Amino acid sequence: MQFILTFSCPDKAGIVAGVTTVLAQQGADITETHQFSDRSTGQLFMRLAFSTPENTSMADIKTCLAPVAEQFGMNMRLHDAAVLPRMIIMVSRFDHALLNLLYQVRVGWLRAEIVAIVSNHQDSEATARQAGIPYYYWPVNAQNKTEQEDKLRALVHTTQTDLIVLARYMQVLSDSLSAEFSGRIINIHHSFLPSFKGARPYHQAYARGVKLIGATAHYVTADLDEGPIIEQETARVSHNLSPDDYIATGRGIESQVLARAVKLHTEHRVMLNGHRTIIFS
Repeated sequence: MQFILTFSCPDKAGIVAGVTTVLAQQGADITETHQFSDRSTGQLFMRLAFSTPENTSMADIKTCLAPVAEQFGMNMRLHDAAVLPRMIIMVSRFDHALLNLLYQVRVGWLRAEIVAIVSNHQDSEATARQAGIPYYYWPVNAQNKTEQEDKLRALVHTTQTDLIVLARYMQVLSDSLSAEFSGRIINIHHSFLPSFKGARPYHQAYARGVKLIGATAHYVTADLDEGPIIEQETARVSHNLSPDDYIATGRGIESQVLARAVKLHTEHRVMLNGHRTIIFS
């Protein structure tokens, strides 16, 4: 049995010893450990991966850890590493990030189950059909936005989805939906923000002669494109490239950054620390 334990709590002496002693009493073998003490907040963040004898259940581990969690005031989560996280991918017309996620799942680099693809366009329906994934075409406008988000809520619950991935989904989610699934929605966008907002950002960047372009993957909050950052990357560009070259470079970076962010989340390597994230990579 393989488990992943994450927790945060006020930092003080004895926490690590308390947790590892309980795990040792259960015959656990710790295979990976990361910890970070935030001096500005006094909080300790920790992730442990461990294996146990086959007859040990998740309920057994939770019961044994409960006293130490209460003693130190821990916000604790225990995950069965054998259970694949379930995710819904949302996409509009640009499908490069979607295609990369499908590929990474197919080859096993990204251990997750894609339970549905949702779009406000029909462009990726054939892709979903080829992959054997249910496709939901839900066009969005000002009149039906609430109705379509209610459909998404229902789909999340019926499929027991753990994560929603916005793979270049070009609709703004409502504040209520963002709050309801806080820490469970990941978005990808170019890294020019707050500059070059709106349509054709790469053309705007080209016109201004920028030398670096990039992408940012972050959790979705009510503050548009300002949620806690999970992953970023940049690439250098020069004057001899065209706007189409900028776009092509951006597509590659967006695809890679989103896939890495999703992998970090599904492996429970991301912990929220206010408006920031702790990444145990």
